[in-house]
Amino acid sequence: MTILLTGSSRGIGAAIHVALTDAGASVIGHGTASGIPADFADPAAPTALWNAALEQAGGAIDVLINNAGVFEASPLADDDWTAQWERTMRINLTASAELCRLAVLHWQARGVGGRIVNIASRAAYRGDSPAHWHYAASKAGMVAMTKTIARGYAREGILAFAVCPGFTMTGMAEDYLSSRGGDALLADIPLGKVADPAEVASVARYCALEAPASMTGSVIDVNGASYVR
Repeated sequence: MTILLTGSSRGIGAAIHVALTDAGASVIGHGTASGIPADFADPAAPTALWNAALEQAGGAIDVLINNAGVFEASPLADDDWTAQWERTMRINLTASAELCRLAVLHWQARGVGGRIVNIASRAAYRGDSPAHWHYAASKAGMVAMTKTIARGYAREGILAFAVCPGFTMTGMAEDYLSSRGGDALLADIPLGKVADPAEVASVARYCALEAPASMTGSVIDVNGASYVR
């Protein structure tokens, strides 16, 4: 089992890398010292990453996990608001879409199935702060894309899942919690704590390796009941 995992250098991505490796999977990372470098702000990066990973894998990738993303504030009054919107969409959604496309074409050409796991966000359903329109929109797009892939290619054995974490105790989440009042924000989470990266990783591992085919198209929440659907 060979898995391409984007954004594997820290936080949720690093935890997913550990969970998959511990389960015996061969993981090709992105953005780590031992992984393949790729800056998704560059439109050429997703294809370059895919081709490099495919070569490293000996011509066959079984699972794609899109985890790479940015979470950058862009207040409405900023002069570069549109540029920030486009940057977030490029990194969070378009790069993931391009990798999904390459994965589906790869599996179709091989005549085998495969799995896609997209790490989205609670923001896809609940929205986010006024400075994060772009982030919420990019993650909502990721969820819609996942459902579309699941519906379109299930008969070919190509499965797609989305995982929607709420706040997760990564460096990025810590900075955000601090900027939004910390304890006051935690009060909005019935569980009383943010998720640990290992919790999100366990769900991603399950989707990548064990989830039954009939679960394709599922969106799994990991948010301490701070948003329920």
